[in-house]
Amino acid sequence: MSALRTTGRRREPRARRSEENSLRRKTLRVARLLEDYLGTPTLGVRRPAPLDMLIATILSQNTNDKNSHRAYTALRNKYPTWNTLARAPLRSIESTIRIGGMAHQKARRIKDIVRHLDQENGGVHLSELNAMRDDEVMDYLTGFKGVGAKTAACVLLFSLGRDVFPVDTHIHRICNRLGLASGVTLPEHTFEIMKPLVPAGQAYSLHTNLIRFGRRVCRANRPSCEICPLYHECVYEGKTRRRPRSTVASGTDHDFMVLDNV
Repeated sequence: MSALRTTGRRREPRARRSEENSLRRKTLRVARLLEDYLGTPTLGVRRPAPLDMLIATILSQNTNDKNSHRAYTALRNKYPTWNTLARAPLRSIESTIRIGGMAHQKARRIKDIVRHLDQENGGVHLSELNAMRDDEVMDYLTGFKGVGAKTAACVLLFSLGRDVFPVDTHIHRICNRLGLASGVTLPEHTFEIMKPLVPAGQAYSLHTNLIRFGRRVCRANRPSCEICPLYHECVYEGKTRRRPRSTVASGTDHDFMVLDNV
């Protein structure tokens, strides 16, 4: 009896490793299928400063990319340097970014961050992040109110060029439907689950293509399963091969990524 229990304990980690390896292989298949379907996006050579990316990502929260891009552009036009923004009245910042939604909350968070950096660094910047490890950057950025794992991961990926996979609501939904993060209710938990699953060098491509795929095909309501290239990888109970009612949506509305345009 004791020997059987010991054997069971030894097999449990092996079973977990086997499941994780299976999910890694599935994630790689998904990445390749999406590249076949949507192309292979590449991260630009010119990358924005970490603080630029942090503020742009805060503005992108709970709104669409076009409105958040308008808010970011208006903010940069009004305050060409973050030093000037640190000394600006809160109401002025709020009115400038109103088109991006949740203007009071976002203005307060941005103002608090830049003012803190001004006091701590003697200048409003985040250049010290370049020398930090990924986990150190995550810990530092998520210490600011309103900065979660997704926002910090976007700074790592889009600004610092690290191979980190941010998880937004589109990606959270699709990873759940694909069975990569089954039953997970929060994007932050999906982010942790996906860390060991995303193939090396694939973070940007998979992140970008999953967002585009979520906008075009795997929408929250009435996903277009009839044209889905991932249909056979999907475990979503609501999937169905209805008669085709549409083709894949195209155009900049679906491909525009605000964080590629900071």
